[in-house]
Amino acid sequence: MLTTLLTCGVAAISSGPRLLWPRGADTRFLAALEQAPLPPARHTVSLAALTQAELSAPTAAVVEGTRTLRCTPLTMSAFLIRHPEATFLVDPALCAGVHQRVLPELPFPIARVVALDDPVRGLSEALADHELTGADIDFVLPTHLHWDHVSGLYELPGWVPIRVPGAEYRWAMGDSGAPFAVARGPLRGRVFDLYDLDGPPVLTFRRSHDLFGDGSVLIVDLVGHTPGSVGVLLAVDDGSRVLLAGDAVWSRRQIELIREKAPIPGDFVDHDRTAAFETIHRLHALPPEIEVIPAHDRAAVNARVTAS
Repeated sequence: MLTTLLTCGVAAISSGPRLLWPRGADTRFLAALEQAPLPPARHTVSLAALTQAELSAPTAAVVEGTRTLRCTPLTMSAFLIRHPEATFLVDPALCAGVHQRVLPELPFPIARVVALDDPVRGLSEALADHELTGADIDFVLPTHLHWDHVSGLYELPGWVPIRVPGAEYRWAMGDSGAPFAVARGPLRGRVFDLYDLDGPPVLTFRRSHDLFGDGSVLIVDLVGHTPGSVGVLLAVDDGSRVLLAGDAVWSRRQIELIREKAPIPGDFVDHDRTAAFETIHRLHALPPEIEVIPAHDRAAVNARVTAS
C-alpha cells in the first residue's frame, strides 16, 4: 500500500507539466524503423466485437499533452474470432458481477476509480447474442493478463485453455503477490498454453507467431504495457487487415500524435514506459491499410460489433 501511495504522489507531481509539455516523439527511432513483409494469408477469419461495458476518462489522461477538459468515451470488450479450425476469443474481458467478483482483488486506487456504466454484460450474455455458449470456445488469446482482459474466464469452462506468452505468464503468476492491475482469481486453476514469439519480423514489429501457420492470425510483439503484451493481426473475411492492439494505446489518437498516456494513469498501468512509447512509434509507422483497434477505444471497437 505504501508503495502504491508513493507512486501516486510521484505521478501526480509529474502529471502537471506533462499536460503542457508531453514527451516528444523519437524521430530517430521512427526513421530507423523498417517495414518487414506481411505474409500472405491462405485463410481468413470473421471478427465481431462483443461490447460488455462503457466508461469514460479525461482525454488529458488518455492522450498526454491534450489540453482539454473533455472526456474520451471508452469501452471494455471481448473479440470473437472464427477461423476454419477454431472459434476463440481475444481478451475475454468481463464477467457478470465483476464489481463483486473481481474488483475487490485489486489494490487502491483501481477498485475506487473504475466506474463502469451500467449495465455490465457478462461474457455468457455477449456470446449468446451470437448463438454461442462458453462450451463453443476452443481457447482464449489475451493480449495481456490485466483484470479487464480476463475476468470473463469465470464464465468459460475450466478446460478452455489460455494461450499466452511465457513472459506474460511468469510476470502475472510467478511471484507471491500479483502485479498491479492483475486479478488472479479468474486465472487460478486454468489451463495455460504458453507460446513464444518465435517468428520473423512482421511490418514494424520485431517478433511474431503464426498461430495457425496460414498467415490468418499473426501474434506480434507489443511489449511495454506489460512484459508480454501482444497484438493480434487478423486477415478478415471482408478483405481488411485488423490489428487488435490490446492496451498498447487506449485511443487511436495516441497513435496519430505519438503520445503516451499521462503519468496518471500511465505510471501505474504501463510496466515499462519506455518500451510502451517505442511500441506507439511502431503503431504510428504502420501502413495506412492496417486497421488498428485499441481494446478500449469505443469508436474503433463499435465499428466491428457486426461480424465481418
